[in-house]
Amino acid sequence: MEILYRVQLYIHVSSAILSVGPFFVLIPIVNKLESAQPGVQQAYIGIFRTSVRLVKHAGHVLVGSGVLLIVNSHWAWTTSWIVATLMVMGGSVFFLARAFTPVLKKFDDPGADQQFLVKKLTRSVWIYLFLLMLMLWFMVAKPVLW
Repeated sequence: MEILYRVQLYIHVSSAILSVGPFFVLIPIVNKLESAQPGVQQAYIGIFRTSVRLVKHAGHVLVGSGVLLIVNSHWAWTTSWIVATLMVMGGSVFFLARAFTPVLKKFDDPGADQQFLVKKLTRSVWIYLFLLMLMLWFMVAKPVLW
């Protein structure tokens, strides 16, 4: 049973890396997006879309492996750091769905305010990174909140 738990933990940590890592790559890309020529801009937007898709799928693995880890451990679902992680995760799922794909689609609209869209994407990247890092802190530090 110990080896199975370690494999599940490895999968969980790997999926956490895949959920967070792409957003650090997107920081310099979003900074270049505003001044990029149309063809290059579309390439950057493609990277953005692919990264968001990767993060979504890695998030599914992250949640599934997290559930298995809790079920196979001594932690209760009512443990404060688990409840806090689930609350932040719930908010981040809605945020992810609304923060990126709709904004990326607006880049294709003629006459779209590119500067506004870039600022919105930049803000969204930083907010989402904060949410991801907060969840990561809950999982690593396991703070007793109540």
